[in-house]
Amino acid sequence: MRVGIDCRYVRIGRHDGISRFTAGVVAHLPDRHDYTLLVHDERQLESLPSGLPWELLPAPTEAGEPLVARKVNRLALDAVFSPMQTMGSRGRDYALVLTLHDLIYYRNRTPPREFSWPLRLGWRAFHLSWVPQRVLLNGADGVVTVSETTAGLIDAHRLTKRPVTVAYNAADPAEPRPEGGAREKHLVYMGSFMPYKNVETLAAAMPLLGADWVLHCMSRVSDADRERLAGLAPAGSIVFHDGASDDEYLSVLRTATALVTASYDEGFGIPLVEAMGVGTPVAVSDIPIFREIGGSAAEYFEPSSPSAVAAAVRRLEARWDAASETSVARAARFRWADSAEQVVRAVERAVADRASR
Repeated sequence: MRVGIDCRYVRIGRHDGISRFTAGVVAHLPDRHDYTLLVHDERQLESLPSGLPWELLPAPTEAGEPLVARKVNRLALDAVFSPMQTMGSRGRDYALVLTLHDLIYYRNRTPPREFSWPLRLGWRAFHLSWVPQRVLLNGADGVVTVSETTAGLIDAHRLTKRPVTVAYNAADPAEPRPEGGAREKHLVYMGSFMPYKNVETLAAAMPLLGADWVLHCMSRVSDADRERLAGLAPAGSIVFHDGASDDEYLSVLRTATALVTASYDEGFGIPLVEAMGVGTPVAVSDIPIFREIGGSAAEYFEPSSPSAVAAAVRRLEARWDAASETSVARAARFRWADSAEQVVRAVERAVADRASR
């Protein structure tokens, strides 16, 4: 069977969440089918495994995306898997599996800041109703999502009549923290500074932890966000790395006491898996998706309470050795090879279902 993998969301230079999911799945595809990578820029191939055939398609942000199936039809593929739900399906003659990662922006409608204003306007309009989402998902033969939490929400909101398959996000393999290595009173936050991420609560917890504690914020940060967050904590207790490299991020993570996040909502939480995978426990907000990922390895807190954050960190510090060991075992549940297998099974089912209709 010839299967196209939509890689047009792979970022050039550095992965974001969708990009990393795509690359992780592609790198671990089971070898029982023939795969073709669908890209819109040859530079995307630099972040993907070499040796697989590829084809150029228009970028997914172009106006003709709803009719992209006409171009895909020319490739004589049996099926296509896309890591997003927005790939055009009209007029296709192949099986199609789309991915819905989360429903965050129905509850938090502020669009990503890097979008142009026309995309931001369309983003807001799209999330005013469930109808556009249902149309997209029901235009496919199958749907993939990255957690049982989101699968439950898809079902609760009756977003599709198609079969839904869970293919977890995962983290790229990384060297664990050295056995017996130094553990600093450092906390790590990896993520954006959008309102629902609630980084303010983490900053406000710092004076409650004491003078020795430092919060490392790894992502790019605006001057306004930096000034606002720094004003909530003692001088020097927050370090802004402003876009740390993967090596820098992992170096800080391996010597930290915990990774922390106070998000009110998340689609998954790859940083949790990254931290647990190197043996650094996590203290996170008590929301369903984090319970699904962290299980008994994590400490949980009420996300609006700085004192609850500080208390969770202290609990984690008290059981740190056991928490570190449990975290490594928990992270092993999330593997790209397993995710790729689930994606391909969803594609195989979609082909069979389409043939039977």
